[in-house]
Amino acid sequence: MSRQKGLGKGLDALFTSNQNDEAIIELNLGEIRRNPYQPRTDFDQTKMNELAESIKAHGILQPIIVRKSVKGYDIVAGERRYRASKMAEKETIPAIVKALTDNEMMELAIIENLQRENLSPLEEANSYRQLMDELRITQGQVSERLGKSRPYIANMLRLLNLPQAVKKMISENSLSGAHGRTLLSLKDPLQQEAAAKKAVDEEMSVRALEDYVKALTEPKKKKTTQKSKPLFIEKHESRLKERFGTAVEIKKQRRKGTISLEFKNEEEFKRIISILENS
Repeated sequence: MSRQKGLGKGLDALFTSNQNDEAIIELNLGEIRRNPYQPRTDFDQTKMNELAESIKAHGILQPIIVRKSVKGYDIVAGERRYRASKMAEKETIPAIVKALTDNEMMELAIIENLQRENLSPLEEANSYRQLMDELRITQGQVSERLGKSRPYIANMLRLLNLPQAVKKMISENSLSGAHGRTLLSLKDPLQQEAAAKKAVDEEMSVRALEDYVKALTEPKKKKTTQKSKPLFIEKHESRLKERFGTAVEIKKQRRKGTISLEFKNEEEFKRIISILENS
């Protein structure tokens, strides 16, 4: 297996490197810049404050991983620790310097977040799309790299097809990813937006939204009102049923109509014919 193919499975080994394998050095925070491939766009401020307080009390327990660049260092993994260290007003941070290509750096940044952070559904979906586009790999290859099923990857990617207004609701946690996937059953973007707004306004569960979408997509059954037959027709049907000993239906339209006699086998057919011939 090549180095590139083994990145996903070898991630744990990369992040658990110790001083015997890699030198840990102290880097000035001013020399470090965020990873341009970082898929996470929002960081929970409460958790960041908690991490900053922990760093003030105990320091950084696990070094970040960086790559040497022309102007300092790029973060490969550990952006939360880097941001929290700045909040804690630290001047330096322990780091391990790795020699990585752009593709390796991007893949590791995405995989770290997918394995260690709860990305929002859209951030996760964008991560898969970025891996596919940048590395020119298929959904199946993404599935193998990350240890997730192919249908799961496909379902997450489908969220990117939602209208921008619906994606905004998911990003704001007004709707879940499961709500978003349910809305994809509606083909009209305007209908998707309307259903999404209704789901938010009425605080629908995923199940409730599924039922609502199902009602919208299933063809409405036309109500058929069966007209009652005239009394004299029903009277003749009853007499013929007694006479022939079988189901009889009389249909009349204007001046013409039909009389139907039901038979279930050849013997019954011959019996009915005999009665008609002898009438």
